[in-house]
Amino acid sequence: MSVVNAAATDAGTRSRLRIKDVRLEYQTRTGKNVVAIDRISIDVPDNEFAVIVGPSGCGKSSLLYLVAGLADPTEGDILLGNTVVQGPGADRGMVFQSYTLFPWLTVRENVEFGLKRRNVPAKEREDIVNRYLNETGLAAFHDAYPKQLSGGMMQRVAIARALANDPKILLMDEPFGALDSQTRNTMQKLLLRVWEQHQKTVLFVTHDIDEAILLGDRIYVMTARPGRLKEEIVVPIPRPRSMDMVMDPEFIAVKRRILELLKNEIKDDEH
Repeated sequence: MSVVNAAATDAGTRSRLRIKDVRLEYQTRTGKNVVAIDRISIDVPDNEFAVIVGPSGCGKSSLLYLVAGLADPTEGDILLGNTVVQGPGADRGMVFQSYTLFPWLTVRENVEFGLKRRNVPAKEREDIVNRYLNETGLAAFHDAYPKQLSGGMMQRVAIARALANDPKILLMDEPFGALDSQTRNTMQKLLLRVWEQHQKTVLFVTHDIDEAILLGDRIYVMTARPGRLKEEIVVPIPRPRSMDMVMDPEFIAVKRRILELLKNEIKDDEH
């Protein structure tokens, strides 16, 4: 199969998450106006694993923060279903690159945190937490504190905590970027297994092109700042996938296309 440019697909007809003509502009401390994101429109089909790649500083993480409701767009709308995003909500779970766990809480208490805030009954909380501790391989570490865990284990806790709230969309900002390659590969497999079991919509930011192709149903390639959507690529490689496929012609074709887009963007950005 060839790489598919999905710009003209009908993804929007089956999308819970829609980013419509979004622009983000902010003012630096010196008073300079900076356009971080410029007129991006994206429809992420329900239950798909979507990945965003682009040059450093192109607004990938900023776009994710807008979807999370942690910042407001200067112009445009972000919609979940027919509702405009206005602030954070339980329908979106966020996993950051840094290990954003509460150090004074155990693994179980971290995973349980959002459920307690929503006043979920104790027995139901226990069942939910046990389920995700088992699915992420954390059951034996339920009483450990974050300082006692490796980086990979802490990210397992963060993923379990996000999923325990049963969000419609899982937002992930380079969650494996700080991990060594072996741990990263293990976490990729874990994430795919959990995603396949629960069929959440995932919006995932990464600098790693191999990771983007391994994980994604579709890949959004952004331009250098101000960030615009340069191309949307549907990954034509059937699942299941593994890093053993990196030399397959289909994998190479997708990677070559993304590298071409990014190389041209870096050249454009230098002039």
